[in-house]
Amino acid sequence: MDIPLLEMRNITKEFPGVKALDNVSFRVTKGEIHCLVGENGAGKSTLMKVLSGVYPFGNYEGDILFNGEEQHFRHISDSEKAGIAIIYQELALIPELTVYENILLGHEIKNGFVVDWNETIKQAGIMLQKVKLDINPAAKIIELGIGKQQLVEIAKALSKDVKLLILDEPTSALNEKDSENLLQLLRDLKHQGVTSIMISHKLKEVISIADTVTVLRDGKTICTLSKKAGEVSENALIKNMVGREINNIYPPKKHIPTKDVILEVKNWNARNPALGRDILKDVNFKLNRGEIIGLAGLIGSGRTELALSIFGNPDNYQIKGELYLNGKQRKFNHPRDAIDSGVSYVSEDRKGDGLIMIQDVKQNISLANLKELASQGLVVDNNAEIKIANKYKTELNIKTPTVEQKVSNLSGGNQQKVCLGKWLFVKPNVLILDEPTRGIDVGAKFEIYTIMRELVRQGMSIIMISSELPEVLGMSDRIYIVASGRIAGELSAQEATQEKIMHLATN
Repeated sequence: MDIPLLEMRNITKEFPGVKALDNVSFRVTKGEIHCLVGENGAGKSTLMKVLSGVYPFGNYEGDILFNGEEQHFRHISDSEKAGIAIIYQELALIPELTVYENILLGHEIKNGFVVDWNETIKQAGIMLQKVKLDINPAAKIIELGIGKQQLVEIAKALSKDVKLLILDEPTSALNEKDSENLLQLLRDLKHQGVTSIMISHKLKEVISIADTVTVLRDGKTICTLSKKAGEVSENALIKNMVGREINNIYPPKKHIPTKDVILEVKNWNARNPALGRDILKDVNFKLNRGEIIGLAGLIGSGRTELALSIFGNPDNYQIKGELYLNGKQRKFNHPRDAIDSGVSYVSEDRKGDGLIMIQDVKQNISLANLKELASQGLVVDNNAEIKIANKYKTELNIKTPTVEQKVSNLSGGNQQKVCLGKWLFVKPNVLILDEPTRGIDVGAKFEIYTIMRELVRQGMSIIMISSELPEVLGMSDRIYIVASGRIAGELSAQEATQEKIMHLATN
C-alpha cells in the first residue's frame, strides 16, 4: 500500500464574503509527483498556503498530517522545519545578492557568531550541482535569466533538507527549453526521494509529469486521477476543472476582417540606450480593421519591445521609422498620445504594470480614462465609476462579490479581465494584448478568447503577442514571426504550422 506523506482532511478556509476552501481533502504519497489543477479561484494556492503556514493554524478548519503526525503550522518557518518548501510564481530571491547568499539566506552556515563564507559557497555549489545549474555561485541573481533563477530557488529549497517541494506555476514565465529542463529536474528529484506538488495550468505538462492529479473546483475537491490507472487525459482534466467539456478551446471565427488598414509600421527601428544596442531593425507590418494578428517568436526576440515602442515608447527607446493610423502618419511621444488616438496596450505583467494591486476593481477599471468620469474636470463621480465598473464586471464575467473588492484578492484570470476592462473603457480601435492568457486556466482562457472574437466582430483590431504556439495558431488571422528584432516572416492562418513558425523564429 502506498504510504501517505501528506494528508489534508476537511480543510475549510474563509475570507470576508468568500469561502475559498470548502471541506477539501487532499492526499500525497511519498515519492510521487502530484499535480494540483483547477480554474483560477478554485483554491489551489490557498490550499498550499494553508499547508505551508502562510495561513496559520487557527485560521482554517480541518487537519494536516505530515509523516503521520498532526501538524499545527503557525508560521512558514514551522513548515520548513518539518521539511516542506514552497516556491511561488513570483520568486522570492533578492536580485542584488549573490547566488550563494540567496541559497543559504535565513539559515546561514556560521562559525561561532560569524558567517563561514567559504563553507557557504561550498554548500551552495553542492546545491547547484543537484539542480544541474552550472553557474558561478558568486554571480548576482540580477545577472541570471528567469529559468536559472527558478533553479536557484529550487536549490535554496533543497538546502533546507526538503521532503516535500511545492511549486506554484513554476513554468509560467519560462520558455519551452527551460520548462522541459525544470520538469526533468523534478523527475530526477523524485528518484532522489523528494516528493513534489506542482500547481499548473499547462495541461500538457501536467499529463507529462504527474503520477497523480487532484482537481479542485470552486473550493472543493472534485476528484483525484491516477496516471497508472490510465485516468489522466486532457479531456478528463478539462471536464473536471470546468464542469463541462470544452471540445474546442478556440471559439470559431464569426466574421472576415476587412482589407481596410488601420495601423501600419514602416522601416521601424529602435535602440535601447541603456543596453547600448539595437532591439528592433527595419520592422514592417500592417493591421487591418477587425483582424487579429499574432506576433510569434522566442522570448527576447523583440515582440514586447515592438509593442511598447508603438504604445508611446514608455521605455524611451531611440526610434526611427514611420507609424500610420487610419492612413495618417502619427508620432506618439507618450502612452497618453497613443491612448488618446485609440491605441491601448495590455501588459504581459498584470501585477507589475497592468494593475494597482492595493486598489479595488472599480479604481483599476477607471484608471486609464478618469477624465470621462470627472465632474467639472477635477473630481471623479463615484456613482459613475461604480456604474462603469459593474458594466465591465457583467460583460467580462469578472468573478468578484463587489467592484469594491481589491484586485489582489482576485484570481489571475479575473485580474486579467480587470486589465481588459480598464483598456476597453478607453474605447480603443487598436488593442495590443501581450501574453493575454499567461498564468490563467483553461476555462478563463476560453472566456478571454471569446471576448477577443466578439471585439473584432465589433470592428476592433487586435495585436496578440503570445509564446504559446497553439494560441497563436488558434486565434490569429495572420501571423508575423519576430526574430532578433526583425520580422522573419509572415504566414496566413491557413498556411501556418508550429513547425513553420519555429523554423522562422530560430533562423
